[in-house]
Amino acid sequence: MNRTRQLHAWLLLLPALAMLAAFTHIPVISTLFNSFYESPIAGKPGQFIGADNFRFVLDDDIFWKVLWNNFWYALITVPASIALSLIMAIWVNSRLSGRAIIRLAYFTPTVLPMIAVANIWLFFYTPEIGLINNLLEALGFEGQNWLGDPDLALPSLMVMTIWKEAGFFMIFYLAALQSMDTSLYEAAAIENAGRWQTFKRITWPLLMPTTLFILINALINAFKLVDHLFILTKGGPNNASNLLLYYIYENAFSFFDTAYAATLTSILLFILALLAWFQFGFLDKKVHYR
Repeated sequence: MNRTRQLHAWLLLLPALAMLAAFTHIPVISTLFNSFYESPIAGKPGQFIGADNFRFVLDDDIFWKVLWNNFWYALITVPASIALSLIMAIWVNSRLSGRAIIRLAYFTPTVLPMIAVANIWLFFYTPEIGLINNLLEALGFEGQNWLGDPDLALPSLMVMTIWKEAGFFMIFYLAALQSMDTSLYEAAAIENAGRWQTFKRITWPLLMPTTLFILINALINAFKLVDHLFILTKGGPNNASNLLLYYIYENAFSFFDTAYAATLTSILLFILALLAWFQFGFLDKKVHYR
């Protein structure tokens, strides 16, 4: 009987396991395997070159620039998106008139397609007719070439990312806030606890599981941005806004250097594995689930 139940369980899991293997595990193994070969040329299979691709990465100035860009991109967008989404969730969870409309307004950027969002912000950032420059000029300030200036291109992408992701993360915080036991807040009110003490001692600890979930998603999103770059800057000017996954895309589909793209993908997978180890091995121990 137990064996029959186990067989039924494995049969139920089989479709999901097959999809997971086909679209995750096999591609990962294939990518690691291809990183030790040179790119095929004119239909000829690539030759085994060992770790030469990885040695070339160490001398690739563009790779280090792109990795540095991605580091700053994640360092700024992830905390900013989490903080903004938490503030928005606390605000719309309060007794606020018209809060349903405000929730809808906050969540609307999330449901927009990535390409549509990029085109909207392309209009905002356009130097001559862009909305932002028109507002600045109306206030007496000089407009900027937001996507053409190496010092402004990456921060401009960060602002757009925070705008789009904060509303999505707000939904998770809002759900967590609405599921909290109100008796805890009643007890805090009886003890004359202030708003900051209540947030620090009750709200924030209870939100830690949700925060960990959001942090994982935000970090993954920070390393998988391609759509916006393709529409807005294509990594320019002079790789000032280029990020790691878009650099992989360029090598694979623009330069047709699939072996080097596989090498870069292997490095990206290693970075994500380190982040996952830190999140689940260290941060998860700091989370109070009850």
